[in-house]
Amino acid sequence: MDYGFPAVVSVPELAGSETLTWVVAGLLVYWFGIIALRRAELLPSYVGTQGPILTFHTKRGRQFLDRLAKPRRFWRAWANLGVGIAIVVMAAMFVVLALGAVSAVTSPQPASSINQPRNVIPFPGVNDFLPVSATPGIVTGLLVGLVVHEGGHGLLCRVEDIEIDSMGVAMLAFVPMGAFVEPDQEGSKEASRGGQTRMFAAGVTNNFAVTILVFGLLFGPIAGSIAVAPGAAVGGVAPDSPAADADIQPNDRITAVGGEPVETNDDLGERLEAAEGDRVELELNGERTVTVERSLLVTAAIENGPTGLQVGDRILEVGGQTIATEREFFDAVGDDERATVTIERDGRELEREMPIGAAVTVTDDGPLQDATGSLDEPLIITRFDGERTHTYDELISLVKEKETGSEITVEGYLDGERVEYEVTLGEHPRDGGSYLGVVGNSGTSGVELNGIGVQLYPAEDYLAILGGGNGPDNALMNSFVGKIVLAVMLPVSAVAGLLPFNFAGFTGGVQNFYEVQGTLAALGDGTVFFVANLLFWTGWINVQLGFFNCIPAFPLDGGHILRTSTEAIVSRLPFETTRGHVRTVTTAVGLTMLGSFVLMLGVPLLQ
Repeated sequence: MDYGFPAVVSVPELAGSETLTWVVAGLLVYWFGIIALRRAELLPSYVGTQGPILTFHTKRGRQFLDRLAKPRRFWRAWANLGVGIAIVVMAAMFVVLALGAVSAVTSPQPASSINQPRNVIPFPGVNDFLPVSATPGIVTGLLVGLVVHEGGHGLLCRVEDIEIDSMGVAMLAFVPMGAFVEPDQEGSKEASRGGQTRMFAAGVTNNFAVTILVFGLLFGPIAGSIAVAPGAAVGGVAPDSPAADADIQPNDRITAVGGEPVETNDDLGERLEAAEGDRVELELNGERTVTVERSLLVTAAIENGPTGLQVGDRILEVGGQTIATEREFFDAVGDDERATVTIERDGRELEREMPIGAAVTVTDDGPLQDATGSLDEPLIITRFDGERTHTYDELISLVKEKETGSEITVEGYLDGERVEYEVTLGEHPRDGGSYLGVVGNSGTSGVELNGIGVQLYPAEDYLAILGGGNGPDNALMNSFVGKIVLAVMLPVSAVAGLLPFNFAGFTGGVQNFYEVQGTLAALGDGTVFFVANLLFWTGWINVQLGFFNCIPAFPLDGGHILRTSTEAIVSRLPFETTRGHVRTVTTAVGLTMLGSFVLMLGVPLLQ
């Protein structure tokens, strides 16, 4: 779907070339300043430089690590557990990256914002998915992740009797870019192969442990104390829409329509449909009232879809009948499967004749595909077993009413031609209910209509993913690991097509959609939201660090574990082996990973 609204929690306007230019200019000034200080010998002895990166070295903390390392059996058992986890993740990362590269070559897709070079840089405001307002949580998460990662290496060094020359943190301006532990090189070489493997695996083990800990806190007491505030959450406002003319802003809550209270997003549609006339009064945030002149707008549409409608089109008439609301639109359509729609676009009036139904993509190996074969175009389903379907929601309701194995007729339009299929419903792979085998587009014919020009923010869905409120009843949402997977996807949820907005924590104005309840309410909304943001980003960054460092390529931990594991395997082969054999394996895997990265990022940019 193509949405015509700015995302609330992403800041694309800050991630453009202008911001990147200022960031680069600032880094150059910073770098020249470091060079000047170094030449003037004004940098302290414990501060080193590697290009624009400052490294802060210290020998303090080694005694603390010595004391912490005393229960050696425990730490070795902990690290051995981490070795097993790391090897599984390494194999998974190799397969994922290799398959991603193959897919990029065999089925190239146009570049999207997710694979733009600037989105590899973890700088808030430059990266599209890391807004400036999330900076405290991101910086804290980076510091925690880097410290526990390198601290794990340092701790296992002492457990394995490897001396530490120094340790510290690397900074680019105020942004932590890494932490480090410098083990004694001779001691590292003398350590057993198992000791070296445990040392390299300790960092990612700690990252995954922190991920589980902080997400456990977030999904439990923190999110459990947060509730969705009353009202319909305004995520976006279409330009030149009735809402924009009435000065309704993103992050407002519509709390009443014509004096009737609005408790949830679903209530808004009902209240608007019940209101009479082309003018309606809306209460915002329980504080002020505005008057909106209603007209029906296209707020989302399939790109190059079967209707020919685009985001921003204003629907004036259906079959010659003037309309201004969704109810009037569907009343004018009635049981007709096709309708002539008059729209206003760029100051011109245009007519479009289109099918009115549920727009779906037929999934592979599903019941409907058995009848249709592979389809390249969306199918508009206008009747399901004889029942008229105007929208995707209506279609899903009708499917759920049927028993698995039912023989039904699906009627509709494909590429402008009317079609009819006989289908035997299957069993849904997740809940065991009836299954048609489609992926739908919300709204009617792949188009979402709105009588005032607002896009609603799914505040309840985001809170449910984080463990609060009432979410959908499915296995992924009900499992701890599933919640972590979904939480990791939240900053790119809009790009991934999961939800209409990216989510970067309770920041950027979305706090207005939530309120704190229960025992933690005494701390105040601001404090609880601040803690929630720290936990969210700490968990998000630690799981990223863990997976990234498990990529089996040097100089990452996965590359070192690959080397020691390969040495252990080849040493047991029934023929004489050399370091060259080990180097051949590690080099081949490393080059495969590097090539996969280049292809995954580079091929879309060439489309």
